[in-house]
Amino acid sequence: MSPAPGIAVERVDHIGIRVRDLDRALAFYRVLGFELHHKATFDAVAMIKNEAGVEINLIDNAGAGDPASNILMDVPEKYAGYTHVALRVASIPETLTALEAHSIGITQGPVQFGADGGVSLFVRDPDRNVIELRGADAVGIEGVKQYVPG
Repeated sequence: MSPAPGIAVERVDHIGIRVRDLDRALAFYRVLGFELHHKATFDAVAMIKNEAGVEINLIDNAGAGDPASNILMDVPEKYAGYTHVALRVASIPETLTALEAHSIGITQGPVQFGADGGVSLFVRDPDRNVIELRGADAVGIEGVKQYVPG
């Protein structure tokens, strides 16, 4: 008896992120290189893309919960769900400069995971969604620590 066939996933098509204020979210994601690609007329969805073709769908219908808290990350109880998206960046030093220039605080990092040499920074969008910005190496970056799960 042969095993059931699996599904051949080729790549991530897009990421959906629920937001409270579309204009505020668009301003934040512009700093990460995303621009409005299309706004649906039949739903509260704005599709944004960057030059590399990475697509995020901003779903403009958040209204429940504490706007200063992320239910998956900021409460002691651990609920099932997506905790963050990790976006590969070309340069951690350039990313640090851009974050500082736009007053976007780093919530964790720079940190390294294991021995692969990669470095990550964690930031929050205006709706407290977690975004990991991951670069190839730590060369010339001050204060890199080993990641410790929280």
